[in-house]
This record gives sequence, C-alpha cells and structure tokens, in this order.
Amino acid sequence: IISCLDRDSSHRSHQREKNGYREMRKKLHKRGSEMEERHEEVIKSTYPFCLLKFFKSDVSLVVRSSLELTIYCSFTKAIFFFGQKLNLMQHLKENIEHFSIFHLCNQLTSPRMAVRKRSILALGHLVPCCSLLLFSQLTEHLLTELAKNPPTSVTRTYIQCLATVSWQGGHRVGEHLEKLIPLVVKFTSTEDDELREFCFQAFEAFIRRCPKEMAPHVATVTQLCLKFMTFDPNYNYDDGEEDGDDRMDVEEGFEESDDEYSDDDDMSWKVRRSAVKCLEALISTRRDLLLSYSICPALLARFKEREENVRADVFAAFSTLLRQTRLKAIRLYLCVQVPVIVKVLHRQLKERSFKSRQGCFCLLTELVHTAPGALEQHIPALIPGIIFSLTDKSTSSTMRIDALSFFNVLLLSHPPQTFQPHMQVLLPAVLACVEDSFYKITSEALLVTQQLIKLMRPQEPTAVSAAFDPKPYVKEVFSVTLKRLKAADIDQEVKERAISCMGHLVCHLGDHLESELQGVLAIFLERLKNEITRLTAVRTITLISASPLKVDLSPILPEALSLLGSFLRKNQRALKLATLACLTAIVTHHSASIKPAALEPVLNEISPLVDESDMHVSQVSITLLTCMAKACPSSLAKICSSVLPGVFRLIHSPLLQGGALAAILDFLQALVLSKATNLTVSLSSSQLLKSLVEPFQSSKSPAGSSVLHRQSYHSVARCVAALSSASPEDAPGTVSGLIQQVKDSGSPESDRVLALLCLGEVGRSSSLGRSKELQGVILEAFSSTSEEIKTAASCALGGMAVSSLNEYLPFILKEVSAQPRKQYLLLHSLKEVISACSASSLSPHLESIWTLLFQHCECQEEGTRNLVAECLGKLTLANPAQLLPRLRQQLKTGSPLARSTVVTAVKFTIVDHPAPIDSLLKDCIGDFLKTLQDDDIDVRRVALVMFNSAAHNKPALIRGLLGTVLPQLYKETRIRKDLVREVEMGPFKHSVDDGLDVRKAAFECMYTLLESCLEGLDVLQFLDHVEEGLKDHYDIRMLTFLMLARLASLSPAAVLQRLDRLVETLKATCTAKVKAGSVKQEFEKQDELRRSAMRAVAALLAVPEVERSPSMADFANQIRSNLPSLWRVTLKCLFPPPPDSILI
Repeated sequence: IISCLDRDSSHRSHQREKNGYREMRKKLHKRGSEMEERHEEVIKSTYPFCLLKFFKSDVSLVVRSSLELTIYCSFTKAIFFFGQKLNLMQHLKENIEHFSIFHLCNQLTSPRMAVRKRSILALGHLVPCCSLLLFSQLTEHLLTELAKNPPTSVTRTYIQCLATVSWQGGHRVGEHLEKLIPLVVKFTSTEDDELREFCFQAFEAFIRRCPKEMAPHVATVTQLCLKFMTFDPNYNYDDGEEDGDDRMDVEEGFEESDDEYSDDDDMSWKVRRSAVKCLEALISTRRDLLLSYSICPALLARFKEREENVRADVFAAFSTLLRQTRLKAIRLYLCVQVPVIVKVLHRQLKERSFKSRQGCFCLLTELVHTAPGALEQHIPALIPGIIFSLTDKSTSSTMRIDALSFFNVLLLSHPPQTFQPHMQVLLPAVLACVEDSFYKITSEALLVTQQLIKLMRPQEPTAVSAAFDPKPYVKEVFSVTLKRLKAADIDQEVKERAISCMGHLVCHLGDHLESELQGVLAIFLERLKNEITRLTAVRTITLISASPLKVDLSPILPEALSLLGSFLRKNQRALKLATLACLTAIVTHHSASIKPAALEPVLNEISPLVDESDMHVSQVSITLLTCMAKACPSSLAKICSSVLPGVFRLIHSPLLQGGALAAILDFLQALVLSKATNLTVSLSSSQLLKSLVEPFQSSKSPAGSSVLHRQSYHSVARCVAALSSASPEDAPGTVSGLIQQVKDSGSPESDRVLALLCLGEVGRSSSLGRSKELQGVILEAFSSTSEEIKTAASCALGGMAVSSLNEYLPFILKEVSAQPRKQYLLLHSLKEVISACSASSLSPHLESIWTLLFQHCECQEEGTRNLVAECLGKLTLANPAQLLPRLRQQLKTGSPLARSTVVTAVKFTIVDHPAPIDSLLKDCIGDFLKTLQDDDIDVRRVALVMFNSAAHNKPALIRGLLGTVLPQLYKETRIRKDLVREVEMGPFKHSVDDGLDVRKAAFECMYTLLESCLEGLDVLQFLDHVEEGLKDHYDIRMLTFLMLARLASLSPAAVLQRLDRLVETLKATCTAKVKAGSVKQEFEKQDELRRSAMRAVAALLAVPEVERSPSMADFANQIRSNLPSLWRVTLKCLFPPPPDSILI
C-alpha cells in the first residue's frame, strides 16, 4: 500500500491502486474480528502514515475523488474494526482527524453521488472515536452550510450526513439540537420527497439518541409526522372503501387498484415510511404522547395504506404503541377501538402479501397481550384469515408459524365457548400443519392442537362449554398425534410436543380412546426410559395421573414407579422436582393400584433429598411423604426408619421457614393421625415430641450449644403445636409439662425459652383458658435476667391471647399501663395479637387499643415508638374506613415524635398483597408524603422509609405523585454541611454526619423506583443524583453502583449520554488506595467498593456501542491490564457458567 502511493500519477496506476484498496477493504471486512496481536505495531505505524501521504498526493480531481474514497473507505473500516482493540485513538487524533474529517466534508459537495454517499459512510465510521471538539466543529460546519440554503441535491446530502452523524455520535449531538431542529423543520416544507425522507430520518436519530434534549421539540415533530404519514399526492383514498367489505375481499381487485395508481417516479411512499418510523420512535421513547395528538386514531386510519412496505411499518408502529400501553386509560381507549382494528385487519389477513399478513399477526398478538379477551366478539371475523394463512399453498413456512403462534395466543386468552362453534373449520387446518414436513411448523401446530384439546372439554367447564360434544373430533386428533408420537427420526422439540399433546388428549378425552389407551401408555413408558424425552414424559404422566377421568395406569405403574425412583438420584434438579410432583399425583389418585413393595425404590431415594441444601426439593419431598402417610399407611414403617431422622434434622435447621415448615407440620400431623395395620408402627404424639426436643436437652453441654439457632426454637414450637392439635387428648399433659419447665428456675435457659415458645404456639391454635397460674408464670418470666427468656415470654403471652382474646387482651392492656418497665415486652405481645386476630374479633376492642397506643406514641425510646407504630398500622388494617382518617388527623397535632410514629404506622398499612385499605390509602397518601417537607429530620427520614415501602409493595399508590415527591426526594440526596459536626474523641477529632441516614433512605427510594416506577422518572435527572452518590459515603456509594448497573440495562441511551462523567468516578474508585496505617476495616471497605465498581463497569460494557467512547475504551483496557484477576472474578460472578445439573 505504501509503495502504491509513491508511484506515478497515471490513470492506469491509480486504477490499480484503487482495485488493490478495494480488495484490502473486503479482507478487512471479512477478517476484522480475527485480527491477531502481532499485527498491532504494523497497523499503528503504517495507517497514519498512509493516510497522511495519501491526502497530500497530487491526483487529478475526477480520478482522485474515486480513488480517495475507495482508499478511505478501506481505512475507516479498518479503524472501525481495530480502533478499540489496537488503542489507536490518540494516534488518530494526532495524525489524521483533521485531514480526514474535513477532507470528507469537502467531498459532500462532489457532483458524484457515489462520492457523497461514501463520504457520509466514512464520516459515520470516524465520528464515534473523534474528540468532542472535533465533533462540535463538524456539526457547526454542517449547520453553517445548511444555513446558506444550498441547492436541493446538496441539502439532501447534508441532511443525510446529519442523520448519520447523529446516529453514530449519540448524545453528543444533543447540545446542538436547538440550532438543528428549526433548520430541519424548514426543509420539510421543500417540495422534494427525498429531502423530506432524510429530514424524518434525522428526526428519528435525534429522538432515539437525545430523548431529553428533544423534549421541547416533540410537539413540532409529532405534528409533522402526523401530517406527512398521510402524504400521498398521487392517490385518492376513497372513504367509501372502508365500508365496501365485499369489494375489498376480492384480492385481485385490490391488487389491480395498487397497479393502477403505481408510478415508478412516485417517491412519496418514502416520505410516508420515514414519517411513520419517526412516529414509532416517538411512541417508544415518549409514553406521555400516547393519550395526546390522536396518535392511535391516526395510525388506525393508515391501515389502508396502499404501499406494502409503508403498511408494514404502520403495523410495526401500532404494535409498538400496544407494547407501551400499560396505563389503564390507554387500555380502555384501545378496547373501544378494537372493532375498528379488526374491521381493517380482517381484510388484510386475506391478502396475498406475506409482509402485510405478518404485520397483522404481530399487531394482533400485541393487542391480545395488552387487552386479554378483547377479541372475543370478533373471533368469527378473524378465523377466515387464520385459516387462509394455514391452508394457502403459496404461504411461506414463516407465515404459517406466525399464524400458528398468534392462534395459540388467541386460544390462551379467550374462553373455550368462543372457539367451540368453529372447531369443524379450525381443527382440519391445524392438523394439516401437524403433518407438515417442516419441523418448526409441526411443533407449533402440536402446541395449538394441545390448546384445542383443552378447549373441547375444559377442566372447569361452564354451562355453555360443557354442552359441546368433542367425540366427532377425537379419532382424527388421535391418529395425527399418534403418528408424530411414534416417529423416532424427528426433531426433539417435535417429540416433546407430541408427548405433551397426547398427554392432554388422554387427560381430557381419555374416555373416548377405549382400546387405544393401553398402547399410548406403553409408548409413554418407553419415552420415560429415554434420557432425552424422560422429563417431558414425567410431566405428562403427572397430568394423566391427576385427570378427573381416573385413567387406569395399573399396566405401567410398577415399572413406572421403579423408573421414577431412579430419577431421584439424577443430578438434574428439574427432573427431581417433576418426578416428586408425579409421584405425589400417583400416590394421591392411584393409591389403590400401588403395591407396598412398589414404593420401596422411591422411599430409598427420598431420604437424601430431605436436606437444608435445597429447601424447595425438601418441601416437595415431604409433601410426597405426607401423601404416602395418608394414602399408603403400609409405608409408615419405612418412613419412620429411613426418612424421619432427616425430617427432624431439617426442623432444627436455621434455614427452615415458609412452605417447607408448613409441609413438615402437615407431615407430622399425618403421622399422628394415621392408622396403620401394624399397631407397632403407629407413632404417638409423645414419641414425636421427645424426638423434637431431644437436641435442646443435649445442648446443655457447651459443645452442643452452638448447634441450635434461634430460628430452630420457633420451628420446634410450631411443630409441638401441630402435634397437640392432632392429638387433643395429649394436649393438657403437654401444656402442664411446659408450665412446669418454665417455672423450674434450675432448668437451662434453652429449655425455658423453648417451653415458653411452645406455650405460645399451642395457645395460638387452641384456647388454654384463663389461668392465673399461667399468667403469673409469664409475668415472672418478664422479670428474668435473660433477654431471650423475656422475649419468648412476650411471644407466648401474645400467642395465648390469640385464641382467648376476651381473657388475655384486657390483661395485656392493663399491664401496659401498669408496668412501665415491661412496656416494650407487653407491646410486643399486643403486636402478636393484632397481627394474628381477624378484624371481626378485634372490633370490640378497637377503641381501647387505639387510645392506649396513642398514649405511648411520643415515647422517647425509638424502639418502643416503632413498636407502637407497627401496632397502629396493623390495627388500621382491621378497620381502614374508620381508623385511616383518624391517623391522618394526627399529622396536624402532636410533637415531631408523634408525627414520626404516625408516618411509620402508615408504612405498616402498605402490605405486599391486595387489601381493602388500598383505595382509601391512594386518596390520602399524598397528605402523609407532605411530611417529606417537615422541619424535623427524623420525620423526613421515616417519611422516606414509608415512601420506599409504597414504591416497593404498591407502586400504584405513588405513581401519580412522583411529580411533587421527586424534587423533595432528590433534595434529600445532597450532603448538607450544616448537619456535619465534629466530635472530639480524646486527642482526635471525628466528623459525624447527622444527615447520613436520611441520604441513605433517599438513595434506597431511588433504587426502588428504578424497579417499580421507571416510566415516571426523568432518567437523566435521576443520573445527576446517582453521580453525586458515587462520591458520597461508603454505604451510599455501594448502593449507587448497583443503581448504575441497573440503569445500564434499563436505560442504556441515557447512561451513554453521561458516560464520560461516570467513567471518571469509576476510575477514581478503582484506582484509589487506602492510607498506610489504616485499620483492617478500611482496606476491606475499599476492596468491596472496588468490586462493586467493577460490577458496574461490567454492566456498562454490556451496553452496545459503549466502547465507542474513547474514555470508556481506555478505562476498560486499564482494568484488563492492571486488575486482570479481579476483572476475571467479576465476570465469573456476573456470568457464571451453567451448572451441569441444568444440562440435559
């Protein structure tokens, strides 16, 4: 290449050079990603030299333009491929930026169109890696030239170049939009279709790359889009066509209409298409526009577009609109427009155009997802179009797959009676697709057939759907499905779908299969033996086992149970869970057909599964054991000997809670209630109780005391209560023993704590009556020197009051006032009562509880106030209509302590499930959030905590208030110097930041809003405060690193706009060093900060085009070279390799 530049200037020589550069460009394009490290120095030293020599060469203008652009296209492609890898950025800035970009700008006025286009392409390659100053100079140059009103052909080139530069330059064009937009808007009035097309392409680039800076111009651009999307001067759209259904149904007539008005010189369709694409960009970035500017009806009106390409883009834009419609008001509006949509689309579904039909199916699929059930009244109008796409011989495979996919979504989202009248038409078309030779069509068709089978006889039929007779269709469906089920030389996906489809057929319509049923079950057994299909076969047998038809599985049951038992040994978690569910269904519904010996292989494998390492597997395993204990009592001996010890170990695990604990409680009760034929196998409540408490008795020694966790005390107490309720005759003796254990001051602390917790749980499930002895024992425990015993006594008193409310609640209320020193413990008991009792049982005591709580809402101890607030919040849930207004009234009176208690109480009214208080709370939560402006810092902090709870659990409560709340929230993220004070600690001075807790609460709110209310945030404004948080205290920096990583995936465009500023902060964290002589904790904190920053960097690098930023590319190279081990560990944590247990 270098030698070519030194040759003579003859035309032939330059032609050879040009051909050589073209060949080089092809090779670079083909092998750019495979560039080897050994070429690095050659390219670094050679490319700038070649370019500089080339630009200074003396070549005739015509030949030079062609040659230069051919060569430059080669070099820009090389820069595009190798620039980041070879770190050429600084080299490019020093040697070729000025020559290349401004030389190309001069070529934009070339009389040759090819030269102009290739200049724009080359500029597009160079813009991402040029400096900010050079980018600004380039943009100003384009502005200056456009302001001169050049000829239309040159204007087209400049506008096209502007669009390319905007796409490639990203956010950097934002600062120039105030000057650019008026110019581009002006050129849309020029009578030139290509120029208008380029103008809308520029608008689209501005909207996609700079959404915030485009906000002031959105109204103008939207109006232009709506105006020019209908721009069709050469065609007269007759409004009467929309009503002429019969005429439009004739495909040939519609095609002739297109041909009659087509014109090779008509370029107006390009204007319409670019306007529609620009409008789609507006819809996807500005959800607030969906209810304004009549976008929805405007797009609906363009469904009649005559040009196929434009019509496809209209469908795509409307599909985007549907995806964006999460607001209830928009969904309601769309439901009103459904008849209009269907009226237009059902004609389009009969067209020969594949592109139009695919657009229709995509749009209808989005409509069904947005408004499920909205098409119920219009199914008859859509079915002919679906059938046409499935049966037309000229239809492509992709078209059939799209039609089947939409049909499946339609079946899932509408009731059975909608489709049952059309079964005679639908089923043959779908079954024909099942027999198609293309495996993807077959697979999708089997999925649709499965849904049709479920519709023929639903598991929960209505009066209308139950009247449908499926018998005429069973044989046909069976024969087609069986053919695919038996085939061995087919795709795995088809095999799995065939198994599942046949399983649903047996489950729903097995009574119509008669003699064929046994053959099908035999095939299922064979598929169960196959490693590839066994998981699907297990799920299918589960489905059949639970069928209300009571399908006889006895021919395959012994062998199937043996196979299922062996699956429990496999290192594949999904298979284990499916097998346990299958065994549970078989034992529950077919216990009469199971011989005792058949369960032996299963019981042998269950014991290792009951382990704290996988709580979900343990839960499902114990559920299976419960079913066995109830349905197959002969298995009790094996359960007691092999499985029960593992269950007790799990009960004593600190990880046990939730569903696994509930499963164990059911299992223990089943053991007590079971009646075995062999009485020696029966387990009494006392035997099980002894096994439960044995580890606590052995923990008297110091060596064993560390084994038992506090959570295991509560788990054992729950189990003791379950055993007592299952064996009422033993309950009084159990309670007496527990009381004596509590009274025995010589007993170990662990025994007394456990006895108190057991008393509370037993009292919660059954009334213990009003016993002065029991009350005295509890109150005496309140005076113990052990905090564990006092806490357990508090829980016990609250638990006992739940089932004996009239006896114990007045006693608790009285003692709260009479015992100031025991107030906290008694309030804790009161909280237990309020949390566990129903609203009706609490109703007679509401006033007395309410009055007592407000007497203590200004307590100086924060722990007591929080407990009072929790009681107030949970009590408000019992009668929200009466108590919530009274809670709001308390905001206007009282001290800051009382206000903070009230606001904290509101937090406890916001629960993570639907509640009657929700509608009332939505109307008044704004009043509670006004405390964000309170003068007291503690009130503001608890208000932020309450806001965070609302954003996390019930975001609908606060979405409409974000406009007023966010400024207050952002205000609390700033460091206030007036809240920072110095404290002298001996010879040292230590800074104390009283505003730190408030700032942490504010940043926690911001993190929650990212997950629940992203659409209500101005992301760039949000990022401003994230940037400040990256320089704050350790705890806040850790949180903002998480936010940054989350933003990189949720809103990458906004992050790219602030990338250079973010990189500097990340770089400072990764390169920071702890002062010599610092304590160990400081080194640990810095290491943790560095790891968090690395995770944020990894998330940023996952954003497309991020390494086009020179600063980010340089920083990434520094990390890879200076911190390689930490970088590898970070990537391994973020993107771990799939475990072997997941692989099939």
